[in-house]
Amino acid sequence: MWRKLLPYFIQGISVGLIGGIALIFIQNTHLFQDRSVIEIKETPAASVRAVGVDSAAAHGLSYAGAVELAAPAVVNIFTTKVITRAPSFFEDPRLRRFFGEGGHQRPQRQSSLGSGVIVSEAGYILTNNHVIEGSDEILVALNDERTAPAIIVGSDPESDIAVLKIELREQLPTIVFGHSETLKVGDVVLAIGNPFGVGQTVTQGIVSARNRAHLGISTFENYIQTDAAINPGNSGGALVDAEGHLIGINTAIFSRSGGSQGVGFAVPVSLAKTVMTQIIETGHAVRGWLGIEIQNLSPSLAESFGAPGEQGALIAGTMIDGPAAKAGLQAGDIITNIDGNPIHNPQEALNRIASVRPGSMANVEVLRNGARMKVEVTVGNRPAPAATAR
Repeated sequence: MWRKLLPYFIQGISVGLIGGIALIFIQNTHLFQDRSVIEIKETPAASVRAVGVDSAAAHGLSYAGAVELAAPAVVNIFTTKVITRAPSFFEDPRLRRFFGEGGHQRPQRQSSLGSGVIVSEAGYILTNNHVIEGSDEILVALNDERTAPAIIVGSDPESDIAVLKIELREQLPTIVFGHSETLKVGDVVLAIGNPFGVGQTVTQGIVSARNRAHLGISTFENYIQTDAAINPGNSGGALVDAEGHLIGINTAIFSRSGGSQGVGFAVPVSLAKTVMTQIIETGHAVRGWLGIEIQNLSPSLAESFGAPGEQGALIAGTMIDGPAAKAGLQAGDIITNIDGNPIHNPQEALNRIASVRPGSMANVEVLRNGARMKVEVTVGNRPAPAATAR
């Protein structure tokens, strides 16, 4: 009898071993990857529309559950940098002439504060570039009172996003990523950060507008506007939905007094996540580039170029030997479409070009002397912005 069962017994063991080996390989694919990766928690796309009226009804009058989920992952960021400044009494020009212009300069340490969001158990933190720009030392304080020095993994001034990293032995709380592209005006949102350095604070409001641009805050603008109170120190903190999922990084306010007046802006998490991943994997943001200067197409300009009533982005100039010039695009061309996406203004053209991977082809539709034509362009790699003096 055992001799009859032995082949089945051996076959069962073989199948089990093969299955186990396959399972081990699947669960440890990260060991075979060549470059840095980041593991984040993200809500399933199908469950995202629980935001807004339905979500508020589910929570009743309290958003404590959302705060309990998100708040532990929001951190305070303290930065210091050394600046050279003269004592105030040397502001007198007579003293400057007597002592000279450089002899009275003294190094001083300047402190600043902001917020950030832990996105990975590996210690990666999302924040704003302007929070950490020029810093000599960065200290991160968690909501549970643990502290750790941070290093800058990389930053992107053009989107005002930066990535930090801390090392702590104990497990780190992490934020759950939501989906900013499904937000609707009127959805409830919560801003979590460290305003004025008073400690972690939560404010509540709604999405006031989406896709805000032309604000002059950064090069790539696609902001979520909210009336949740955002104040100095909130920069880099989390904007979360009513479920506690990250949908934006609080970045700026419009204010005449310096305090919140109900007009705040956050970088959408979709953009922040893309930039963050590129910084971690390559050390910098990766964007497409055509080597063109573009400007708004006003009605008078459209008429003068023989395209009355048209919308688009006017090419004001092309860089010599740049991708656009090599493909035959010229100053005076009006960009109306890129890869099947209508272009209505320069910001749309800039964002669409930047989203194309360098080295790939882009189909650009233009109006030239009133005639439509399509041009294939091999997209280049957008150069890093020049550093600005502070």
